Amino acid sequence: MTDVTKPLRRGWTTGACATAATRAALMALWGEGFPEKLRITLPKGERPEFALSYRAEGPDWAEAGIIKDAGDDPDVTHGAEIRARVSVSGGGVVFKAGEGVGMVTKPGLPIPPGEPAINPVPRQMMTDQVTEMAARLGQSPDVEITIAIPGGAEIAQKTWNPRLGIKGGLSVLGTTGIVRPFSCAAWIASIHRGIDVARAEGLTHVAGCTGATSERVVRGLYDLPEGAMLDMGDFAGGMLKYLAKHPVPRVTIGGGIGKIAKLAQGEMDLHSKRAQVDFAFWAKEMNDPELAQSNTALEMYERKGADFAVAVAQKALAAVEARFGGRGTTFDIVVIDRTGEIIGRAE
Repeated sequence: MTDVTKPLRRGWTTGACATAATRAALMALWGEGFPEKLRITLPKGERPEFALSYRAEGPDWAEAGIIKDAGDDPDVTHGAEIRARVSVSGGGVVFKAGEGVGMVTKPGLPIPPGEPAINPVPRQMMTDQVTEMAARLGQSPDVEITIAIPGGAEIAQKTWNPRLGIKGGLSVLGTTGIVRPFSCAAWIASIHRGIDVARAEGLTHVAGCTGATSERVVRGLYDLPEGAMLDMGDFAGGMLKYLAKHPVPRVTIGGGIGKIAKLAQGEMDLHSKRAQVDFAFWAKEMNDPELAQSNTALEMYERKGADFAVAVAQKALAAVEARFGGRGTTFDIVVIDRTGEIIGRAE
């Protein structure tokens, strides 16, 4: 059994590693030389240190590599080398996919088709490095950044990337830069402790959310104290089962369209390895056969708009009440997009 009392070591996302490698390569390109180690600032202010595993340079380019450490998370990219090559571009910061980094081929993802599968937050993190260093060193911020992950195409076969239409390799991901260890037992135990504390404090309204953005929005929507926020993540079932035995008068569940769509289908573990959006289910629910050919829940939302988001919220509420209702708890659902806008509610 997992020791839920033992702290799990966190790690760093592919995006954080790519950002650190980009900074190291820029240092070499712009005359400062390759560092042995360096620090970057993550979106929430953390400053992890990275050691270089690879360095190369030519007349107009420089490249650095960092071995990804995912901590105690069973991340398939743990131990992979993330490389960034920088060179002069024709204008602005341009991103390219090197070996092992996939290209987006289908709609419904945060990056449009035809672009390297480098998500918005890592792109912004790398762009910020270019902007800051160019200003400090008197260089032009017109830079081409090519991210490569040697062996990434093989690793990607162990992920959902091929099904999502990301071809040729891995995605460069991360919203906070931090990989939080994924231990089911430890995570669910922490949810249970959060419920215990909320009840002990006499709180009458708690909320479980799938991520940082939805947590921020739901907390602001209801002006909830920090102690009311349960770190639900993908474990809706783990939270709701415990609440059924240790009830709180009101429970809000918040999340993105994809996670809440799975909840609406009756799934209680929302992780991508254990539950998938059922496009045929939603095609029938929305009376739109073409939805069955969708690639993601986001694509269905882009097609159907608010009608789909509201339907997802209503079905999720019905699914939760069917399994956990009738015990003195009132539930409501809040669906939030990537920008933090509320797109669907049911209560």
